[in-house]
Amino acid sequence: MSTRYDCRDPQSRTAGVDAAVTAAQAGELIVLPTDTVYGIGADAFIPAAVTTMLAAKGRGRNMPPPVLVGTARAAAALVDDLGPFGQDLIEEFWPGALTLVFRASPTLLWDLGDTKGTVALRMPLHSIALDVLKQTGPLAVSSANRTGQPAATTADEAQRQLGEAVSVYLDGGPCADNIPSTILDLTGTIPTLLRAGAISVDRLRTVASVIADDEQLTAAAADYKPAAPHPLARDEHGGPRAEGMIDSPVEEPPSGG
Repeated sequence: MSTRYDCRDPQSRTAGVDAAVTAAQAGELIVLPTDTVYGIGADAFIPAAVTTMLAAKGRGRNMPPPVLVGTARAAAALVDDLGPFGQDLIEEFWPGALTLVFRASPTLLWDLGDTKGTVALRMPLHSIALDVLKQTGPLAVSSANRTGQPAATTADEAQRQLGEAVSVYLDGGPCADNIPSTILDLTGTIPTLLRAGAISVDRLRTVASVIADDEQLTAAAADYKPAAPHPLARDEHGGPRAEGMIDSPVEEPPSGG
């Protein structure tokens, strides 16, 4: 049975965050607002929960979810190496609408799907999401919608699509901005833009001056398609925007909120 909390009321918000943390730690699904769209989340380290989340959305292992974190330290523990630009990009743009794709630490005991050894990470700029993430630890988060349907920008929309598959809905009101996160792949020798989004390439270049090449960037910015094939470029919350890996926040195509 699903329970919904109006987080615009301080008392209900406290109860809702506590309920969401308890549910996630028990392997259940939660819906939470982010700075892009509403996301459906599961404990990233409970494979059965991640599988249930993908099934609730109607998607397969070929579209792995991004992972939202509540602190930069949590992100560093999940990756093999931040590389020459990762730390600087995190310090400049997190929390915010930048999803970074890294090589995942080989010691992690998780299964997000067919990630090809990578992980898309983001720290959302949303107080409710951060309150949850700081207690749960990393959550696999995708946009709160059925695959092929619009990403939810309200708790009502998320609940209509996902129903009783989700244990706890946190209602933070309508999303203020549903522009997807920018996705930057840091797994290669130079950063590669996978999806143009809320943070412009010009701003990224103030920190990482070499990003793909001008032709790729122009094409990506023009049509919001990934500059190169990547399993995480399909979801907002992390991956490319075909569905917004939140399918779009938390879709962030791979965010989470």
